[in-house]
Amino acid sequence: MLVRPIKEEEATLYNQVVDHPLQSWQWGEFRKKTKVKVERVGFFDHGKLKKAFQVTFHHVPFLNRTVGYLPKSYMPDEDQLEVLKSLGKRHGAIFVKIEPNVAHPVGNKSAHETIKQFLLNHGATYGRPLFTKYTFKIDLTQTEEELFASLTSKTRYNVRLAIKKGVTIVEDSSERGVETYLEILKETTKRQGFYAHSPDYFRKMWQALGSSGMLRIFHAVYQDQVLATWIMFVFNGVLYYPYGASRSVHRNVMASNLMMWEMIRFGKKVGCQSFDLWGALGPDASKKHPWYGFHRFKAGYGGELIEFLGTFDVLVDPPMYQIYTIGDSLRWKVLKLKARLSF
Repeated sequence: MLVRPIKEEEATLYNQVVDHPLQSWQWGEFRKKTKVKVERVGFFDHGKLKKAFQVTFHHVPFLNRTVGYLPKSYMPDEDQLEVLKSLGKRHGAIFVKIEPNVAHPVGNKSAHETIKQFLLNHGATYGRPLFTKYTFKIDLTQTEEELFASLTSKTRYNVRLAIKKGVTIVEDSSERGVETYLEILKETTKRQGFYAHSPDYFRKMWQALGSSGMLRIFHAVYQDQVLATWIMFVFNGVLYYPYGASRSVHRNVMASNLMMWEMIRFGKKVGCQSFDLWGALGPDASKKHPWYGFHRFKAGYGGELIEFLGTFDVLVDPPMYQIYTIGDSLRWKVLKLKARLSF
């Protein structure tokens, strides 16, 4: 098997063999705009591209080193790990974090044990997650009637209430739509106290993805006011809900409930087979968890709760990794504090 970098003229071919927007060519171009190093590698058999991935390398302040990140790629194997370690050494990486796009329905506890042991035996260790380990997936091959029937009774009631109140869902996949999202996101982060990417991050994302049709922006409007804005991804037959923001006013009109239902309908309209809600709590979610309300909201739409393989750090420099983990813990504490104080 021939292993080599992917060329610019192979962008379309590359997108055909990867299966997540964070592995897409456009996402890599976006990350370049944020001053992140991007490496794309293809595995060819008799001249045909069989599998590929892109990994990003991020500078570590004060250490003059990097860390790599490979999100949502294919099932890890020896070829992948060998290339990751080689790229890691070339970029001065301490480790490469991987979060494979490999999942099974919750309840099948043995499904991932073999691959987990494989990773541990090949120089990896459990790492701090950037993605949640669980998500809900909705099967969009069902009819619209079947999909609506799979909603909980409370969710169906809220959707109908939003329609009755006059809430409408409109698409504005434009730079103006991005600015509306940022305006509402600022309010959301101050209200809920969570970390969010900077406005510049989202503006650069639009610049790289906007013309591809992969990034779509929708508003929930009530009495000429945008109450909620969602950024959606469409990629290779799957709809994703990665980013959302909402205002605190007019909560009683259930704008977000209608938004989610209309996104299900949108996914079917553009030919998607499934809808990944981009994260959830686990099967025994605690009502005391700060994200329980969001989890319960998603659960109301009848999707199947699935569990991903998880997060692993493929070590390139084990001694330096110990130093890095201490500093990284402090960094996350600072980010959480910053989110509470400013946008």
